[in-house]
Amino acid sequence: MVPVLKDETMTHPVSIVLSGIGGMGSVYVKELLAKNNPSLFMIAGVADPAPERCPQLGELLALGVPVFTSLESFYAAHRADLAVISSPIQFHSRQTVLALSHGSHVLCEKPAAATAQDVKKMIGARDRAGKQVAVGYQWSFSAAIQDLKKDIRAGVLGAPRFMKCLYLWPRDEIYYRRSDWAGKIKDSGGAWILDSPANNAMAHDLHNIFYVLGGERDLSVRPAEVEAELYRAHNIESFDTAAVRCRTEEGVDILFIVSHVSQRDTGPVFSYEFDGGTISCRGRTTDISAVLIDRTIKNYGSPDAEPMKKLWDSVSMATKGVQPACGLEAAMSQTLCLNGIHDSQPSIVPFPKDIVRAAGEPGRRTVWVEGLDELLENCYEKGCLPSELEIAWAKKGRKIELLHYRQFPSSL
Repeated sequence: MVPVLKDETMTHPVSIVLSGIGGMGSVYVKELLAKNNPSLFMIAGVADPAPERCPQLGELLALGVPVFTSLESFYAAHRADLAVISSPIQFHSRQTVLALSHGSHVLCEKPAAATAQDVKKMIGARDRAGKQVAVGYQWSFSAAIQDLKKDIRAGVLGAPRFMKCLYLWPRDEIYYRRSDWAGKIKDSGGAWILDSPANNAMAHDLHNIFYVLGGERDLSVRPAEVEAELYRAHNIESFDTAAVRCRTEEGVDILFIVSHVSQRDTGPVFSYEFDGGTISCRGRTTDISAVLIDRTIKNYGSPDAEPMKKLWDSVSMATKGVQPACGLEAAMSQTLCLNGIHDSQPSIVPFPKDIVRAAGEPGRRTVWVEGLDELLENCYEKGCLPSELEIAWAKKGRKIELLHYRQFPSSL
């Protein structure tokens, strides 16, 4: 567990700098503007190379918030108690280290970083600075997940046996054209991105499996080994579909299946099996519930009820210096697993052209794979990978050991 830092309770409003104000960054801007409370916080500045992408830019300028093209230029002239980093994945580590070096606590959007070695750099910088870093997996900050995690830690559900998740979320070509890093393995400068469903849209769901099994409020269990099958139908570098089997260091098996080229949108569907009952959720609007072996049903509520709690908890973190519910150590398990996933199958397998379908205007087309929904749902129900169902185009990845994993790619 990360040691609790000295009490640095502030009496002044928390000064906040936002790095990245388009995309997810604009969600943070919208929340701060809506909850404008000068006695609690102030926006000290925003940094973005293309600030015009932020829908609220006019409001920020009207309030006199200074706008910078880089986080470096902000810190050259200003300071902040809290840095909220919503820049693309390849900048998370560098910008977190920069903010820490200038005395800021940090809320970094998920994932923590692209590689395990980058997360380690962030941990080292945090410890040297004597500050805290929260990672924006919003479920981890929710009452639903915290209550569930407390029950798991207390043994209410018994020992974990098998954890599985299926998430089908169709994404069109616009999704992959929205930025110069979407669907990329590296950026033009050679920095790792590893964008994929497992490291972006569904990263929450992979992280959550490790997180709820963590032995402390702010920790996750560590993956010990992983094997993956990675596929794509979109014209991208990375994968848009993955079937992953993982095992934790305590021997709990995990099945994780995701795709952006399905026809149906299932939302997150998961089943966490324990000796004393099963925890499940089916879709974005469904509460998490547990059915115990005595048929008792416990409802934990929706983990999406307060998606911005991570921000306000981070403001409190900057005020008091307390540990966040989800910090770098908790987020590391998803990054380790993601790195192992790529090492397991470095060459992404294209779906056969004769089963790939597309409809709509070029550049905006909906793309799907015929029969994929049924196949992945079958894998989820049977607890297997596509190659184990003897699918002609399926290719099995190799097992990657993660307990002594040092850096991505493991061949370095």
